[in-house]
Amino acid sequence: MHGKTVVITGATSGIGRVAAETLARDGARVVFVARDPDKGRAALDRLTRANPDAAHDWVLADLSTIAEMKRAGEALAAKAPRIDVLINNAGAIFERREVTADGLEKTFAVNHMAYFVITEILRPGLAADGRIVSTASGAHAFGVLDFDDLQSTRGYSGIGAYGRSKLCNILWTRELAHRLEGSGVTANCVHPGGVRTGFGENNRGLTKTLFGLVRPLLLSPEKGADTLVYLAAAPEVAGRTGGYWSRRRLTQPTVAARDPAAARRLWEVSARLAALPA
Repeated sequence: MHGKTVVITGATSGIGRVAAETLARDGARVVFVARDPDKGRAALDRLTRANPDAAHDWVLADLSTIAEMKRAGEALAAKAPRIDVLINNAGAIFERREVTADGLEKTFAVNHMAYFVITEILRPGLAADGRIVSTASGAHAFGVLDFDDLQSTRGYSGIGAYGRSKLCNILWTRELAHRLEGSGVTANCVHPGGVRTGFGENNRGLTKTLFGLVRPLLLSPEKGADTLVYLAAAPEVAGRTGGYWSRRRLTQPTVAARDPAAARRLWEVSARLAALPA
């Protein structure tokens, strides 16, 4: 990774933090997004210690609104004109339905639309052999993609909305890989497994309690980040694209996650919501 630039969202904690620091130790320059200024400064300090020879940098942004996604994307592009690896990792689960300033359900906005918008803005700066790696989840199996109710106005559940957003990640990755064919740029997504992080702690009540109960049984962040780092850096996966990976192996997602018509439609809907070219 010496001489390469990695852009990553969700890098201040969990598997994103581990991935960012691992790639920095391997020689990469890391540019990341943080929502909290204190966490952003702390992450920058850690990256500098991991690789003091690289000019690491960061952007402060809340990736829950389209305007902030676009602003963050433009700021990242300015700080990293050439990108070797783009890692979309920021994500959350919300026990109660929340709506953003754009009228989008917050899980859909943060977990899917931010991937879409930031990637579209940064695509022109990707190296000829650039890699796009995005965090999906086995929870996509719980998701149902209802194009008549993408914003979960009927019968909201936190796990259902999360599963839907992860289904969107896989469908979007497959459509992105299709649109990138012949460019040399690859797009893959990752199921990290159940990981022992602070994920879910933004909630109260049952969701937070359940995450707390199962957390001791989960993978360490280091193990959870392994496939993310593998797809970002390993020479043996160069040129491989459109895949859903787990434990360094290409894995078959659900039938719903392999629907090309749904993937195309999701792309078109996402572009319209973001006011970006389809």
